[in-house]
Amino acid sequence: MATRGTGIHLRMRARDTSEPGRASSPLEALYDLVFVVAVGSLVAQLVTAIEHGEVLGFVVPYLFVFFAIWWAWINFTWFASAYDTDDVLYRLLVVLQMAGVLVIAAGVPQAFERGDFLVVTIGYVVIRVGQIALWLRAAAEHPQSRATSLRYAVGVLVVQILWCLRLAVPLTGAAFVVGFVALAVLEVATPVWAERRGGLAWHPHHIAERYALFVLILLGETVLAAINGLSTALRAHGVTAQLVVVSVASLVLLVALWWAYFLQPAGEGLARRRERSFVWGYGHYLLFAALAAVGGGLDAAVQASAHPGEVQELVVGLSLAVPAAVCVVLIWALHVPLLDRPGYPGVAAVPAAVLVLAAGIAAPRIGIVAAAVAIAVVAAASVAVAVARAQRAPIPAG
Repeated sequence: MATRGTGIHLRMRARDTSEPGRASSPLEALYDLVFVVAVGSLVAQLVTAIEHGEVLGFVVPYLFVFFAIWWAWINFTWFASAYDTDDVLYRLLVVLQMAGVLVIAAGVPQAFERGDFLVVTIGYVVIRVGQIALWLRAAAEHPQSRATSLRYAVGVLVVQILWCLRLAVPLTGAAFVVGFVALAVLEVATPVWAERRGGLAWHPHHIAERYALFVLILLGETVLAAINGLSTALRAHGVTAQLVVVSVASLVLLVALWWAYFLQPAGEGLARRRERSFVWGYGHYLLFAALAAVGGGLDAAVQASAHPGEVQELVVGLSLAVPAAVCVVLIWALHVPLLDRPGYPGVAAVPAAVLVLAAGIAAPRIGIVAAAVAIAVVAAASVAVAVARAQRAPIPAG
């Protein structure tokens, strides 16, 4: 086990993949909290887009910036699960990455208001430089994984150079999207290439806990967004029956999503099926993005319930329904490959997602309050079905 913060430099070694009681470190917790700022800035822009009826034009930049946030987080998370030499040098390199996250957060408004991704890219490259340094250190100090670590360092470095070169080429429209997607594909392909002859010594329960903690952070951001919407509505209109109902529905939806994700812990499943880690880990990109977007939808729905004539109810309804439906399906899809019995817990996931989307589409006819209630009830019902099914046929944790 790593000795925490007891020296300027300790030799970096791979962690034991079966180490009992492995848990997140205080440094990892601090790292996650910095990401709260970046995600909060992104959700705030989403709420503004929904209020102005411009959410369709927001989807692509939202996914792009969230990719930068998610990919930076996921790379540090898996590295720290394999190598956690918590000395002064390690901490300083992690702090450098935190600085990059804050730069991304500062550049979010610029990216959405003017389409200027300069600051976001600079912040992202700063993070990745810190991660390159860690890979080079692992290569130098842990000979057993030197080849893998060097491939990681080279792959990440090459892609960062391409990101910087991309800034010099003024791309717009479809060319901008194609350029970003191409570089993002290179990013996600780097770990696959780097580990083709030997994987990292990551700890399955530690990884499962890290992902679960980030889910909680995103749910916390969603709660904050909903509270912001409630505060705005209360200041403008006071307490109304519609506001109370949609606030309760928001809480029910959040609890349902939390319950669904934590219904089956992923640690044991990852331990049994390490070969499925890439699909499971990468699949969380859309889930994390959708969880954050639910917060923007709830904020807009709470405000729309107080003054329905001032917003487009279809836009608000879909802004809540689409990410909620994505969450319902992906929570099931990501956990199923890790379970011994793939029918559980997603027996009701697909029909529930369809009903959630139907409620969002029906918002102009039934009202945003009724739509929000329907979305929450359907999400809660899908969890109730899964829990009842588990009681009838218990399944080993996984």
